[in-house]
Amino acid sequence: MSKKPLILVTNDDGITAPGILTLIEVMETLGDVVVVAPDSPQSGMGHAITINSVLHLDKVSKKGDKTQQYSCSGTPADCVKIAINEVLDRRPDLCVSGINHGSNSSINVIYSGTMSAAVEAGIEGIPAIGFSLLDYSWDANFKASKKYVKQIAENALKHGIAEGVVLNVNIPNLKEEDIKGIKICRQARANWKEKFDKRKTPQGKDYYWLTGEFVNYDKGTDTDEHALAEGYLSVVPVQFDLTAHHYMQHLNTWHFEQ
Repeated sequence: MSKKPLILVTNDDGITAPGILTLIEVMETLGDVVVVAPDSPQSGMGHAITINSVLHLDKVSKKGDKTQQYSCSGTPADCVKIAINEVLDRRPDLCVSGINHGSNSSINVIYSGTMSAAVEAGIEGIPAIGFSLLDYSWDANFKASKKYVKQIAENALKHGIAEGVVLNVNIPNLKEEDIKGIKICRQARANWKEKFDKRKTPQGKDYYWLTGEFVNYDKGTDTDEHALAEGYLSVVPVQFDLTAHHYMQHLNTWHFEQ
């Protein structure tokens, strides 16, 4: 039996995306890799799961391939669930998701399929990391990401990640020599100002395209947005316990009838 770490790789851009191919390449230097990823792009799916239709799982790797690869018809969270329950013969030592084509910093973590896959693994008690590159193009250059992705994954395998925490890693779209390093950050307070571009079909029926502008309200120098703007990778520890613990004491001052 192999003594190498078992690493589960997934994403939300689909199993053929260049970003996941880069992530697989790096993870193969660290352990035994199994890939379970969507069969088509699932960006912006958040933590959606499939409950009202069937899931299909197809093995796409061939006998003799270094890495087992499966495509799944479901969401990124589905991919992690089915990997753990139907594909893997033991719990993975690490789950990595990405490398996403585009930012998942700040509030984007809420909508991200990439991060939701990592969160799903974290819920299962598996150390997990989501990686994203600040380049939305399909032909994005992931070369500069490799060094840092490997360093972060190596540290996660060596030190572990606290229970209830996953890491959200964003990588600036820069040449390797221009990246200044890694910064541990908090999530910036930012938001999308959405707009809907209203149009009409040739038959006269209204339809809409979601557009908008990302607005960073946070002027702090310890945020992911600030680190990325300064040429650093941002690493944000994210928790999936959404309880606002600091507000519980105030809520206990409310009066309710028995």
